[in-house]
Amino acid sequence: MSSTRRRPGYRLVFGSAGVLCVLLMAGVAAAGDSAAVPGLGAATWHPSWDLDLGLSSGLVSVMLVVAAALGATAVVAGLLAVRSSSFSLSPRNVSIAAVSAVVLLTALPPLGSADHLSYLAYGRIAAAGDDPYVVDPSTWRDGTDPVASAVQPPWQHTTSVYGPVSTAVQALAAWAGGGSLRLSVWFWQILCGLAFLLVAFTLDRITRDDPRARARTWVLWTLNPLLLGQVVLGGHLDVISVAFAIGAIALAARRPVAAGVLIGAAVGSKITFGLFALAILWGLRRRPLPQLARHIGVMTLAGLAVLVPAHLWSGPHTYDLLHKASRQVSLAAPWRLLTDQLDPVFGGSVRDVVAPVAMGLGALLVLLLLRRLRDHPTGVGTGEETASMARAAFALATGWLLMTPYSLPWYDSMVWAPLALLAPTLLDGALLARLLVLVLAYVPGRVVGMSVQVEDISLGFRKSVAPWLELAVVITVVVWTCLHWNDFRWWSRSRGSIMTDDEELASPSPSVGQRFDVGSTD
Repeated sequence: MSSTRRRPGYRLVFGSAGVLCVLLMAGVAAAGDSAAVPGLGAATWHPSWDLDLGLSSGLVSVMLVVAAALGATAVVAGLLAVRSSSFSLSPRNVSIAAVSAVVLLTALPPLGSADHLSYLAYGRIAAAGDDPYVVDPSTWRDGTDPVASAVQPPWQHTTSVYGPVSTAVQALAAWAGGGSLRLSVWFWQILCGLAFLLVAFTLDRITRDDPRARARTWVLWTLNPLLLGQVVLGGHLDVISVAFAIGAIALAARRPVAAGVLIGAAVGSKITFGLFALAILWGLRRRPLPQLARHIGVMTLAGLAVLVPAHLWSGPHTYDLLHKASRQVSLAAPWRLLTDQLDPVFGGSVRDVVAPVAMGLGALLVLLLLRRLRDHPTGVGTGEETASMARAAFALATGWLLMTPYSLPWYDSMVWAPLALLAPTLLDGALLARLLVLVLAYVPGRVVGMSVQVEDISLGFRKSVAPWLELAVVITVVVWTCLHWNDFRWWSRSRGSIMTDDEELASPSPSVGQRFDVGSTD
């Protein structure tokens, strides 16, 4: 006799936890100047809007920790809903939810860091015709500019470390905002929000022929509250680079000119996105040599048509700080466990060794991932070449992120876009754990405004706990690459079995239990 049990309400958990996460983060941002939110000065009639409530660093930290836990719970529940075929949302409702979240978050001050203020300072300097790679924000115009002077510690005396395309986008936002800090921040937030939605649209188009794969992109990107918090509400330029890069991958097999322009813009935004150019080459590698040469040649010329003028505009000092940046080791990185022990003995020379060793280990991990993912299913419906690019982009981005000595939570956006195109594996959980740990490690976010107790807890977790947890993620990924179980067989067996709400309405007479996901038979 068969028994009937109630199907877990994964979709309900996904929706409710995700909404609560977004609302909590929005609440912290709306409260205004705090240990998580850099103040934007006097209120104005236009966004970014806040209430200037002056929340304590302890309350802000608790709210953000709870939000992070809810966000991770939402992602897990969403993935389980996709696996159990209970993720029956219509594309229209998903679009409404995503756009609503982005509109809300872009109307509020960014939280989690003060990076956006540095972006706008560099853009303000560039828009005025000066060189942000030479002049630092604190000295430009004797520190009297209302936008450039708002840069927060410890970045007031740091010149730009970003590519010329990033600087051009920053200059656009600064120019649109005029001399108003709030208006400039709002325009920057709009650009980040639009970039996030462009990535969501691109992923949706790539997977539109596979309902299960499409739903997976909704969970891992479009409705992912952790990513919404990091790159939209956080206002980080990484999402703009991801939009360029994932667009290039979507078009590379068929439209080399457009793809070349986009990958050139991605590399000119952040140089690490050159990894996506390598992914494109990997995906095209099986073409006949004459055809491959023509295709790559066209893409290269299109990319150079972006990069050459951009670098001529930005000048010879664009990458002056690149070497200095390569020696940095972030507090939450596993490499910190090594440098903290060896720096007192050998001095700063240890960091000169860490960078090349990390690159070598990253390259090895990329090779392991490429081998492991060689025949891995994807939701890509635009051809095997694009699928191969997605696998390679994921492998390259993951190898770099897990091994780089300097990494922050919003950097992970470059992994989550290609991850959303792959069939599920253990890596979903490992990378979610990594993102959650990094998000928690950088609560509340600023280096000022914390009470002594909050600072002790925050830095204690960041320096003493997070590196070990991140190391555990690295070990998990490496072990997984060396194992050979088929952990996506269920995906291959049941691909396409999810129906959206619209498709369910058109399907022939489902039972009540099937229609409303209230029961199943063992």
